Amino acid sequence: MTPPAPPPSGMPLSGSVVIKLGGAALPHRQTVLEDLRRVQGAGFRPILVHGGGPVISEWLQRLGKEPVFVNGLRQTDAETLEVAVMVLAGKVNKDLVAVLQGGGTPAVGLSGVDGGFIRARRQTSPDIGLVGEVEGIDPRPVEVLAGAGYVPVVAPIALGPEGALNVNADTVAGDIARALGAAGLIFLTDVAGVKDRAGNVLPALDRAHADALQREGVISGGMIPKVEACLRCLDRVAQATILDGGQPHAIVEHLLHGRTAGTVFKAPVPFS
Repeated sequence: MTPPAPPPSGMPLSGSVVIKLGGAALPHRQTVLEDLRRVQGAGFRPILVHGGGPVISEWLQRLGKEPVFVNGLRQTDAETLEVAVMVLAGKVNKDLVAVLQGGGTPAVGLSGVDGGFIRARRQTSPDIGLVGEVEGIDPRPVEVLAGAGYVPVVAPIALGPEGALNVNADTVAGDIARALGAAGLIFLTDVAGVKDRAGNVLPALDRAHADALQREGVISGGMIPKVEACLRCLDRVAQATILDGGQPHAIVEHLLHGRTAGTVFKAPVPFS
């Protein structure tokens, strides 16, 4: 198969692409995973990082426990952590691997605890319980898997000094992309992109504009860690995108055809 020409978006064709699949997008996972197979066949090495927040919340409510969030991050006590590990590293991760395998794409599921490839310390500002702040990423496990033709499927559970810690999946995706020096970072979401004060989707965004929108409360809640992850990785990643997962085959359209439904963050200087 001859890879298509580089898309007009400026994204390099080939190389690792970290794709964060949000929990809200899990019902559409068949289409998403079909896109992963197509971009892998075109020469990219996709690495899938998944959330599972709605599934965690559902299981907590079954236990009679109401989920609590602070600045878009889940407050996590010992019981919540047990549920998060079981849901993320267990059910959600293995369901995604099974769908990929069933479609003929080799995939391996892992969490940051495996090989200690995501290391974290307990977050203290704000203190929201057993939530980790990433200290370091050893990209070798995902590099080896992706280089061998597997799609790594990563659950956002990190290794802390005293055991597992729950880590925001958006942050994990950005830190993995940065550690890899990936060709791109994509957040597949259930919104159309980052919006301005009038509610219009911004096709592009930089640090100064993002900071202003966050101060004004326009960027808030779960969008905050996505935007921060995009901006933070740009010293080593050429392009980061918050992509509208409601558009059919949004990943293929973005990576292979340069048609982006969402908001793009680009490095300030061209990468060689």
